[in-house]
Amino acid sequence: MKLKPGAKEEYAKRHQALWPEVKALLKARGVSNYSIFYDAETDILFAVQEVEKTISAYNTAHEAILHTWWNYMADIMDVNADNSPVIVNLEQVFHLD
Repeated sequence: MKLKPGAKEEYAKRHQALWPEVKALLKARGVSNYSIFYDAETDILFAVQEVEKTISAYNTAHEAILHTWWNYMADIMDVNADNSPVIVNLEQVFHLD
């Protein structure tokens, strides 16, 4: 994901006050240990989350509360036409157990 220049503090502020409905939805979909990292040089955000194998966290795009959250965040992030964040999938090239 990518922030608009100068939006880091506002992004962090909004996530510190994450709506209870969004948090509940993520937890209900098996998401835990969710962290978002920021690269100041590029304004790129990198998210890492653990997801239970039996529950799909990625089938949330139809959830009304996420559309409302996306609309709320659209002014400070690069977004798609539906205001969902532009996401680039990364290829894992190394993992140490």
